[in-house]
Amino acid sequence: MSEERIAVIADVHGNRWALEAVLEDCARRGIASIVDLGDTVSGPLDPAGTITILRRIDPLGVLGNHDRALLEGPERARDYSEADRFAARHLSADDLTWLRRRGATAALGDGILLVHGTPSTDSEYLLEDVRAGGARLADPARVASALGATAAALILCGHSHVPRLVSLPDGRLVVNPGSVGLQAYTGELPRPHAVGAGSPHARYATLCRAEAGWQVDFVAVPYDHESAARAAARNGRDDWAEWIRTGRASL
Repeated sequence: MSEERIAVIADVHGNRWALEAVLEDCARRGIASIVDLGDTVSGPLDPAGTITILRRIDPLGVLGNHDRALLEGPERARDYSEADRFAARHLSADDLTWLRRRGATAALGDGILLVHGTPSTDSEYLLEDVRAGGARLADPARVASALGATAAALILCGHSHVPRLVSLPDGRLVVNPGSVGLQAYTGELPRPHAVGAGSPHARYATLCRAEAGWQVDFVAVPYDHESAARAAARNGRDDWAEWIRTGRASL
């Protein structure tokens, strides 16, 4: 693993166009090892096309909160959304069986933990506090508390769609690669807030172990975001179309 580069993707949200661009970029860089931090298909875009690609490459991955809600269904999942409902209508039983193979966490080699939100829940931010309408970098003590007794030296998380690299006083490193497919959104919990990356580029991260520690590179890939935005608008989600086009959201 010392010389191998790893691509970390998260929060594709059914954006096939963005996923294709990220995978093409990985191929250009010679990166074959990919891990996926969840929330893969839910969204008013192309869930079937997205999961077809992911099933073909079959990366090590975990379930996101929307993946879990999609599998549980509206009767069991309190956080079931219209984005999940849209994906459910477009996925096959085989697609759902493939997705169901994933767990809430996964380990890659020695000392690398994959989660979507935190190690204990997929629906809370690990690196952000929500206040004053936005998601801000959390205090190291709060991050350490959310990690609990997690022994992994490197923790990979998603959920907030915000690319971040956070070093904790105890030496643990936490990486959020950002979102492949949705660069802005609004959320209601724990209080109303808006998140935006500021541009429509598809985000992911690469990892490589160096002598002094992990080298982490954040990548922003241009792609045909207008096609994705038009798909969202056709499917009745003008808000998603605006988020995809601009990378900005407001309450």
